Amino acid sequence: MTRTVRAEFDERTVTVYQAYRPEIADPALRAGTFVAPFKRDRMTWIKPSLLWMMYRCGFGTKPDQERVLAVRLRREGFEWALANSCASSFDPRRYLDHEHWRTHLAESPVRVQWDPERNTAMRPAEWRAIQVGLGGDAVRRYVDEWIVSVHDRTELAGELHRHHRDGDHEAMRRLLPVEREYPLPERIRTVIGGD
Repeated sequence: MTRTVRAEFDERTVTVYQAYRPEIADPALRAGTFVAPFKRDRMTWIKPSLLWMMYRCGFGTKPDQERVLAVRLRREGFEWALANSCASSFDPRRYLDHEHWRTHLAESPVRVQWDPERNTAMRPAEWRAIQVGLGGDAVRRYVDEWIVSVHDRTELAGELHRHHRDGDHEAMRRLLPVEREYPLPERIRTVIGGD
């Protein structure tokens, strides 16, 4: 399976997705960034793939993931996160040995992992989608510097869910944002283990 970062993006921003309970989502929507009761001392995972987010949160039906948010963030922040990341599990293609990986893991404020992307049937696709876990200083940068806007996509999640239940994959495709290959410098592609 190929590992390519695919996302909706423009010249300045890239869109990632998160799902939260209303008590976190509503204040974030009002503030345009994450505020209490969002906890900065916990790792927060962002996902550039809307379909993978739908799979992960069950189209917004899973407990504490009822509200789906699209977060537009500055591309330089997204790229900083990837450049300062470590794989969430040992990858012999990227690390000399387990000790080298564990040292890097302890020093890095960001985790990345690659999971099988999902198609509209929620079955694994032929490529992998990236998830990016932000911790420590990366969470502070995300909340205070990188976020441009936060948008509620819960209604869209519900529409996608209805079409999924009906088996109407074409209707789902029409609702999806255009996610294309994100242009990464070679050095960042190497850090994240991309193809």
